[in-house]
Amino acid sequence: MTRILGHNYIGGQRSALGTVKLQSVDAETGEALPHDFFQATPAEVEAAAKAAAAAYPAYRRLSAERRAQFLEAIADELDALGDEFVTVVCRETALPAARIIGERGRTSGQMRLFAKVLRRGDFYGARIDQALPERQPLPRPDLRQYRIGLGPVAVFGASNFPLAFSTAGGDTASALAAGCPVVFKAHSGHMATAEQVADAIIRAAEKTAMPAGVFNMIYGGGVGEALVKHPAIQAVGFTGSLKGGRALCDMAAARPQPIPVFAEMSSINPVIVLPQALHVRTEAIARGLTSSVVQGCGQFCTNPGLVIGIRSPQFTVFLQLLTDLMADQPAQTMLNAGTLGSYGKGLQKLLGHPGIEHLAGSAQQGRQAQPQLFKADVSLLINGDEVLQEEVFGPTTVVVEVADQAQLHAALNGLHGQLTATIMGEQADFEQFGELTDLLEQKVGRILLNGYPTGVEVCESMVHGGPYPATSDARGTSVGTLAIDRFLRPVCFQNYPDSLLPDALKNANPLGIQRLVDGKPSRDAI
Repeated sequence: MTRILGHNYIGGQRSALGTVKLQSVDAETGEALPHDFFQATPAEVEAAAKAAAAAYPAYRRLSAERRAQFLEAIADELDALGDEFVTVVCRETALPAARIIGERGRTSGQMRLFAKVLRRGDFYGARIDQALPERQPLPRPDLRQYRIGLGPVAVFGASNFPLAFSTAGGDTASALAAGCPVVFKAHSGHMATAEQVADAIIRAAEKTAMPAGVFNMIYGGGVGEALVKHPAIQAVGFTGSLKGGRALCDMAAARPQPIPVFAEMSSINPVIVLPQALHVRTEAIARGLTSSVVQGCGQFCTNPGLVIGIRSPQFTVFLQLLTDLMADQPAQTMLNAGTLGSYGKGLQKLLGHPGIEHLAGSAQQGRQAQPQLFKADVSLLINGDEVLQEEVFGPTTVVVEVADQAQLHAALNGLHGQLTATIMGEQADFEQFGELTDLLEQKVGRILLNGYPTGVEVCESMVHGGPYPATSDARGTSVGTLAIDRFLRPVCFQNYPDSLLPDALKNANPLGIQRLVDGKPSRDAI
């Protein structure tokens, strides 16, 4: 395995000009790991952004096939990262080896999925309206549209997915697929992991002869602002806290040239337990929900942080069973001290609120997170109390009991935007509560029936997004092939000779892609 140097990656070269050194720590013990990482200087941030800008003209002009080969080469390099690499990731994150191995496969799989998107060609969004010189009262010119990459993208790594939402994660994969060079800001919680993944990307770039600045990476606290404000950066991808994402949005909007920020930020992912479902499978739902809440120490953006049910004797039984199950859950080590600290602060807000009752969970102590269960008065949701809108990132959930169907609607209407909502029901429930789907699709990006929101399939149809504050832009997704749309923009060509058109719009359709020609889908030449 390559020795960890702790240097920044700029234009295909390593750089360590600064004097500020950072260290990763063992998530279990808090012990500093034996690697120094050099915080990027302002000059290095500038150089990284300029390297991406210099790479952009050549990279965006590469064929989709060449970019697909690059993504597949990254996937191969990721798959080749062996046991030593897995050990490093486990030490930095306290996540189990099986989880890291699975996440490595998901990360390489994302790269291969976007390679398929590139070869398929629908990402171009090619549209052709041929000239109508005889049209009255005015002729129509020849008009043709396709989509190109926005330009260099700044990507911020997530703490909870050190591979799949980090250095070579979904934002990086979709930006590179779109033809956008990347400047990646490494997360402080797993810098050694980031370096080894960055090495894999650089090896793939060299093997496939990509422009030198197609991927760049910088370390350090406080370097993100300079990156987002740099005029070369044309979009931002972020997964993290509401506070951090909102700060990036405000920075980007205040630039002389505002740019889009695609931030996945905060979600409490309500689970609605309907009466007939409880009647049929009380214990199964309680056990499944408990497992979902504590899975991975609750460190998922889709963690079910709110459970809503309608008052009944069966719901009382369910709540007692859920309380007993949550009380039996062991403490777990969180990703890092910062995450544990934030979890503790979130719990204190719940514990200190007069409208919230603590049902289960030992007091926080040491370096491990204790699972917790609370019950809140429904009025807090209906009246918009912020304490129930704020994500508590960790193994905890809050139960709300509503009086009837009308109060259920009022409670759901009081919710802010979410990544997911889940309905637990039987056929009789779906018939009685059929209006829930219409209500929830205005609130969330993904609605589940009889499942649990933890677990996000990487595929064509997945939506991992939702109205604010779940994300900063509900029109996109950070998982699934639609993620590429965030980093593309349309360009129209009017009255261009065929020889000057991009291949996606030429009469002969040399790419063999499906296009919209005079309003009709076609793969034919024209």
